[in-house]
Formats: sequence, structure tokens, C-alpha cells
Amino acid sequence: MSKIKYQSLTGMHDILPEDQVYFKRVQKVVESVANSYTFEKIETPILEFTEVFQKAVGNDTDIVGKEMYTFRTKGGDLVSLRPEGTAAVMRSYLEHGMHNLPQPVKLWYTGPFFRYERPQAGRFRQFHQFGFEVIGENNSSIDSQIIQMSYDVLKELGFKNLKIEVNSIGDSECRPYFKKILASYFKSRRSSLCPDCQRRLKENPLRILDCKEEKCQRVKTGAPQIIDHLCEKCYAHFKDVLEFLDELELPYTLNPYLVRGLDYYTKTVFEIISAQGGPASGGETAEESQSVGALVGGGRYDNLSKILGGRELPACGSAAGIERIVSLMKTREMKTGKKEEEPKIFLAQLGQLAKRKSMKLFEEFREAKIPVAESFSKDSLKTQLRTANKLNIRWVLIFGQKEALEDFITLRDMDTGTQKEIKLDKVVEEMSRLQSNRGSSTKSGKAKIKK
Repeated sequence: MSKIKYQSLTGMHDILPEDQVYFKRVQKVVESVANSYTFEKIETPILEFTEVFQKAVGNDTDIVGKEMYTFRTKGGDLVSLRPEGTAAVMRSYLEHGMHNLPQPVKLWYTGPFFRYERPQAGRFRQFHQFGFEVIGENNSSIDSQIIQMSYDVLKELGFKNLKIEVNSIGDSECRPYFKKILASYFKSRRSSLCPDCQRRLKENPLRILDCKEEKCQRVKTGAPQIIDHLCEKCYAHFKDVLEFLDELELPYTLNPYLVRGLDYYTKTVFEIISAQGGPASGGETAEESQSVGALVGGGRYDNLSKILGGRELPACGSAAGIERIVSLMKTREMKTGKKEEEPKIFLAQLGQLAKRKSMKLFEEFREAKIPVAESFSKDSLKTQLRTANKLNIRWVLIFGQKEALEDFITLRDMDTGTQKEIKLDKVVEEMSRLQSNRGSSTKSGKAKIKK
């Protein structure tokens, strides 16, 4: 019998230490932008009642119909791993009576999400997103602010050639009429649509505009445009949004066939793409760049509160897949920001008493925010000095049995080989002063290891 080989599930992936620096960079920038616009962080559970997403996202969407991880609990509840963040945030807003807070309520989040779909470039079955949500404000300036914030995150991360695609999909007043016009157009071309879109034609013809199949893309080209059929209120709102974007000098284009794939959207919808104008500083091809798709997407969802049992409530938001962003950052060799300060001091110890006292001393350095490298698991001084040498560290603190008993420590300069004794209660202060005065974090050359 062959040995079982364990590995991560299809579409699931480990975020290894070398990738953490990218994820950390994205999260740091998102938090910085959120704080600038006075957004507060929210965390919702990974599991929600399935009905939250069925009602909010739409039963006829691919997300609910094909991609959700749904199961019954031991108590018999039908629950799903969250496939997106907005519905859960709105559920939380309603459950906790956030309508009693000063409006609008501005929230941001980041975390893992789950969709059972075919894994491909930048797309996984467990993936991470960040999102911005503004609930309780109808003004078109909010739409523009969400677009600006999403753009700011990508720009601050170092993305070039960003392109914003924007559209309005109307509301419950003008959209039903447009759906009839659109259905009529697609009915006469039904045989040219993919099987999924032939089904969508009955359930929601707007879904056909979101299909990525090449044959449906061709049919879509001549379809009626909703912007020509907006009611007066939606037209005025969208006009205001575009005027804000003009004032902000954001690089947007009107995409009359952009609808986004979720039922709760109304009025403004948008996506931000890192357009292929040559990689920022790396080697991906046009095909590799375009296969990643939109980096950020969002829009207004004024009906969502009512769908989930609340009163009608204006809202707008956006979300972005962190894996997609990280994938492009790595391919384009984009910078991950300032590196954390590397240790300038190595703490070497010999014997159990010295090891115990070294651990306490290490905590004192940490509290003083002075990075120190160590090798507590090693007993040989020669091995520890070799480690310090590999790390290119100049200052080594040697704490042996004699030093531990007499409360002092030996400081060795690995460049010159010179040593001096420092009282234990003065070590942190002395090393802080020494680093400030000498300003040398690395050695000029490899030192000889002495016993």
C-alpha cells in the first residue's frame, strides 16, 4: 500500500512566509486609506445562514447557484461559508441597530472568503478580500469617495496604468423596463448564447452582460445600453458621480455593459483594472496581465437592506481580491514597502542560568524596541557566533556562567574582535547609545570566529 501524500485541497493555498510580506503590505495600505477617510473596521463570521446570501446576492447568480460551500449544522441549520462581504456587513448593521448611530456608517474589512469555482490565475476557492462599505447615505459624493479610496489603495501599492470602468444600472423604477428591452434583443439571438446565458435569459437577462464566454461577448456588442433608458433620478445621480470623478481627475471610461454579478447592485457600478501598458517593472505578458481581471469592483446597493428585512437604506461599497493584487505585485516585482528593521545585536548565552537570564534580557530589549537576534536552542558559543556571522551582525553580547553569576555581560565587536564588560542593568541603555553613536548595523567584513 502506497503512502498517502497530504497536500492542500484544490483551490486552497498556503500563504508562505515569503508571501506574507505582500499580504502585510496590502493590509497596511488598506488600513491607512481607511483611517484617512475615518472608516472603522468590522469583522463578521466566516459562516452565515445561507439565506443571507440567497436573498442578497440572488438565487440565480453563479455564486449562490454553483459556488457556495453550503451544509447543515448538527442542529439542522443551513449555513454557508461566506462568498462575499457586503451581505454579511449589512446583516451586521441591521442586527446591531447601527441605524441609531450617526449616519453614514463607514466600515472596512479584510479576511478569508470561499467560492467553489475553477481555480485559475489569481483566483482560488479560499481567497482573501478587503472591502469598504458606506451605509446610510444617498449622496453621489459617496460613490466617488469609494472609487477614489479603491484607486488610492492600488496607486499606493505601486500599480500603474490604472483604468476605472464605470456604469449605471438604474434602479427598481427604470431597470424592469430595460430588462424587457434587453430580453427582446437576446431572444432573437438565443441560439448564439451559451447554455448558461440561455437560462439567464429567462431569469435575469442582465446576467448575460456579465458573461465572459466569447460567443456571448460577441452577441453583447450590439445590445441596448441601459444608460439610454435611465429614469430622471438615476440619470441625475450618475451625472453627479461623473462630475465628481472629473473633478478628482480620475482616469475613468464609461462601460455601458458593465453590470457586476450580484443582484443587490443599483445605480453606480465600477471596476478598476491595471491596464496593460507594459509591466511596471517585470516580466508578465499581456495574456498573463489580462487573465487576472479586475482588481477592485463595487457600486451602490440601495436595495440590500430591504432585501434582508430592513427598511430601504442607501449604501455603496467596493471589494478587492488580495490574491489577485499580490499575484501582480510579485510578477511585476513591485516593492513591498519599507522592510522591518533587522537586528543589529546578537545575544549569545552559555549554560542554563545564563539562558534563563538571557530570556529576561531579550524581553527588556523587545520592550525598548531594539531588535535582537538570538539562538536560545543552541549551547555552543562557536555555533552561536557563526550564526551571528551569517546574519552579518556586528555586536554580540556573550552571556556565560561567570557573567550570569556576577551580573555583567561581555560585548564583542565582531569587526575588530575587541571585547568589553557591561553591567547587566546597563546593557539595554549602553547598546541603545552605542547604536545611535556608531550608526553601524552591519559589519564591514566577516570576522574570525574565536572560541
